[in-house]
Amino acid sequence: MSKSQAYIDANQQKFLDELFELLRIPSVSTDSTKKGEIQKAANFLLNQLESLNLNRVELFETPGNPIVYGEHCPHNDKPTVLIYGHYDVQPSDPDDLWDTPAFEPTVKDGNIYARGASDDKGQAYTHVKALESFVKSGEDIPVNVKIILEGEEEIGSPNLVPFINQHKDMLTCDMVLISDTAMFGKDQPSITYGLRGLAYMEVEVVGPNRDLHSGVYGGAVENPLNVLCEMIAKMKDENGVIQIPGFYDKVIPLTKADREASAALPFDEEAYKKSLDIEAVHGEKGYTTLERASARPTLDVNGIWGGYTGEGAKTVLPSKANAKISMRLVPDQDPKEIAKLFTEYFHSIAPDTVKVKVTEHHGGHASITNLDFYGLKAAAKAFEDVFEKEVLFSREGGSIPIVADFKKILGVESILMGFGLTSDAIHSPNEKFSIQDFHRGIKTSARFFELLPEYVD
Repeated sequence: MSKSQAYIDANQQKFLDELFELLRIPSVSTDSTKKGEIQKAANFLLNQLESLNLNRVELFETPGNPIVYGEHCPHNDKPTVLIYGHYDVQPSDPDDLWDTPAFEPTVKDGNIYARGASDDKGQAYTHVKALESFVKSGEDIPVNVKIILEGEEEIGSPNLVPFINQHKDMLTCDMVLISDTAMFGKDQPSITYGLRGLAYMEVEVVGPNRDLHSGVYGGAVENPLNVLCEMIAKMKDENGVIQIPGFYDKVIPLTKADREASAALPFDEEAYKKSLDIEAVHGEKGYTTLERASARPTLDVNGIWGGYTGEGAKTVLPSKANAKISMRLVPDQDPKEIAKLFTEYFHSIAPDTVKVKVTEHHGGHASITNLDFYGLKAAAKAFEDVFEKEVLFSREGGSIPIVADFKKILGVESILMGFGLTSDAIHSPNEKFSIQDFHRGIKTSARFFELLPEYVD
């Protein structure tokens, strides 16, 4: 066993204590009142990197939240890896559905329960500790490393792409390493080689100039909530096919190889349904559950509101109704183009009894990593050495828009070395991350850095 691997084993509790300190910081980027907490989390990570005696550690201010940056590039003949992660988290609400406080890490059944445990503080922190394992054990970091930790991923990273463009020379690298995805299953390491893109929209339907008494005006004046529901129902047909004209024009069909790879994954549909407490799965006709959830485009209502939702009854005909709608995209769908098509369709199906407004929020392109990339092969071997099991390759339904941006701006592939599980309840109450996989994640990251020079083409 190398000195770095031995150091990781000897410092498991220290690493956990530090992670808990980070998880206690409610660095919620969607909440403007949490600016101080965002700064606190950034400073925590800045101090962590400074303790490693890297060649350079710096905090970059942006028009939004700060970016923590570090680099250590002493090797002329070794590849350079850019590590990316984010320290901002989703809101914790609804807090009453958490079994334990969202920002007080709790250990139960071998898991850490806390907001950000898996997405992405716990996973991103594995790489910081992997670097520490080399430095503190007296070994050289085997490759050149650069690291970006941002605080705006959960709001679409509005300032990250400008930062990358402005610091293109500083960020030159051979590949990007990201841990913000899930393994295919417990004790089944897997590498995500494909991610869906995203187009996120908000719609508003407005009727009368004020809320009305439903007994006095009901039946004579259009109800915006009714209209919104009817319009949403027109977005997909009974077979789950999205009805927006032009939506599928640039969708790359799944190849025979794609479908065979998906079918080879050890997926138990009955267990899947049981874990979600549902009687049946649902989705686009002609595709399997895995294909629907990872490799086909989707359209889903994420929230809908209007009228009276308080306790008891209030017979109101609401003045307006709103909804948030997300569309997951696949190669080669363009999020801006899809947003435009959505907007045109939504306006086209609106009756003349209401006014509608469509707002485009953040979006991002889908991405695919070349399975022959040498960095991917080194990552697979690192997983296999630590988990002692053959790694699988899968596509994932979620979106990390910055992956496509790294490819476009820096011209490099990204390695999605996720250590979480799909059951980690990210973005939901009772988010968790396995202590064992936090530890194995650190060991896998360190092993990847050790192996990578051997795999250079």
